[in-house]
Amino acid sequence: MKIAITGGGTGGHLTIAKAIKEELNKRGIKPVFIGSTHGQDRMWFENDDGFEEKYFFQTSGVVDKKGLAKLSSLFNILKHIKECGKIFDRHQTDIVFSVAGYSAAPASISALVYRKKLFLHEQNSITGRLNRVLKPFCTAFFCSFEKDSPVKDYPINEIFFKNARIREKIKTIIFLGGSQGAKAVNEYAMKNAGMLRRREIEIIHQCGKSDLKRVREFYEKNSIKAEVFDFTPNLADFIKKADFAVSRAGASTLFELSASALPTLFIPYPYAAANHQYYNALYLKNKNLAFLQTEDDLTTNVLEDILDKDLTLMSQGLSRLIKPDGAKKTVDFIQSLSN
Repeated sequence: MKIAITGGGTGGHLTIAKAIKEELNKRGIKPVFIGSTHGQDRMWFENDDGFEEKYFFQTSGVVDKKGLAKLSSLFNILKHIKECGKIFDRHQTDIVFSVAGYSAAPASISALVYRKKLFLHEQNSITGRLNRVLKPFCTAFFCSFEKDSPVKDYPINEIFFKNARIREKIKTIIFLGGSQGAKAVNEYAMKNAGMLRRREIEIIHQCGKSDLKRVREFYEKNSIKAEVFDFTPNLADFIKKADFAVSRAGASTLFELSASALPTLFIPYPYAAANHQYYNALYLKNKNLAFLQTEDDLTTNVLEDILDKDLTLMSQGLSRLIKPDGAKKTVDFIQSLSN
């Protein structure tokens, strides 16, 4: 089986690409990666020797552009479709696995043009534009939010399952703004910091690089003890310590927290495409497995009201939501159709 993985731009997409790559490596397969010079693709994979080869095109998003800029982006994607065909020939590629994002467009469309088997992974509850266009033509479509997905279990690093424990009461809380930071989450953490100190609840805070100095100075100025950091490759270790999380609702983060059995108050990023973070979180809220507040409705009372709740049933339900080996099951399915 000769396979290319394509897509990315953000950590949510690239988390899936990495999980599938690692599972393929376990089987002695080194895929090709096709991504973009924009976004985070290079930062994640440029020095990753788990790939046979990496290609980064100067492609960028189309949706957020207008006029000539949109036409230029479309033309650039079309130009690289032919280049992807040459890459497929060079590496004898017969399968393309797409994690979507704008950097997936050239290789995904090229897979159809050059009659390769195309497998799509949709991370979110609202299918992205590229995946909506390609879904009718793909070999299989994976999405943990959809009942008819051939694999329901989201590809999560097994460390989150190993670290899982049932939470009952809140002694430590983690605020997750992601490696890029989330100002609304940071502001909410600081607004609640005094109340949490009075309740003797410990604080862990991932605030992002751009806000690191300001957030650290706030805690120091107010003599509030907190573990503050911008980025860590060992986020699972911090999640393990926490009894509750306040977080954005990107799909990978949502399922990592679920695998950890960690109850969460989700504050969706309001400008996400098609408001997908809200619907990701709503999926859990409707199962009584999470709390959900929009930025507009958020008050300090929301968190304080949660602190005295018994979280046992919610934590137990999260532990049953998805099972380990999502990446293994996904690659098993791909291999079963690769002949």
